Parts: sequence; structure tokens; C-alpha cells
Amino acid sequence: MNVTSDREYPGRPVVGVGGVVIANGRALLVRRGGPPLEGDWSIPGGVLEIGETLVEAVRRELAEETGIEVRVLDLIEVFERISLDADGRAKYHYVVLDYLCEAMGGNARAGSDVTAVAWATDSELAQYSLAPAAMRVIEKAFESSRGHDGGSDGGRAERRRHLKDPRSKE
Repeated sequence: MNVTSDREYPGRPVVGVGGVVIANGRALLVRRGGPPLEGDWSIPGGVLEIGETLVEAVRRELAEETGIEVRVLDLIEVFERISLDADGRAKYHYVVLDYLCEAMGGNARAGSDVTAVAWATDSELAQYSLAPAAMRVIEKAFESSRGHDGGSDGGRAERRRHLKDPRSKE
């Protein structure tokens, strides 16, 4: 299956997920290996698959693209990325949900759909020429990660309440 052709000129918006991993004061970035952001630095992530929860998709995408196993924490932001062609038609239309993630294991390396990975501090982000939406999301993630340092469990119990599996009976 040609993934790119399935996403070009879609019949409806495509749901995407991203995971911002902040570790030791640095955010994990990837350089995209394919369209629509080929060659650009961005947040690791990809497309939700049928039958997969958002949390499962974030975990899978981060493992595939970066080799990092993550715990998915808070939803940072939902935004749309629409790329129009010369005729004004939507060549790409993604609705993206970006989550703050905690690294649980693995070593960062370029995996599927990416050509490179990097760890960047807040002050180093500008050198990666990130899209404005990615910059905004990463800056929110830095802020949120600083806010989760307090409390006996670091806020994990509250986050778990918000990220229950939608298929569960609870």
C-alpha cells in the first residue's frame, strides 16, 4: 500500500497524533523522510490506524520513528494542518492531536518515516526551523513538563483519569 497516495487528496480529514518527549530539559525532534513535511524537523508522530486508540497510536509512532518507548501523559493541543495545491484543493488535511510524553526506555534513533533525530533545549529550537504550530506545541510541552514536577506522584494519577481506554467499561 502506498501510504502517501492514501493521504493525498483525502475524502475526509486524516487523524494524526504526535508525541512531545521532554527529557533532561530537551525535546525530541525528528526530520521527516516523506511528504507532506519531507526534510523538515518536526514532532514525532503519524496517523491513527483503525481500531487503535489515540494513546496506542502515540506509543506505536514514537517507537517506530524514534525507538523510544513512552508513557503518554497530557493532551497538549489539537490543530489542523491543511496543505492546498495550486488549484486551491486540499492536497493534505490532517487533524493532529499532540501529547506530552515521558520516555520510559529505548535509545533515540531514526526509524521509519524519519531521516534523523535530535534532542533540543528550548533555546535551541529556532535552529531547527520548526513550523509555527510545532514550535507552539513544543513550547507548551516544556511549560507543562515543568508543571508536572510537583505533587507526590507528579500528577500521574490525574493524567491517568483523562487517558483511560475508551473501550473500557469504566
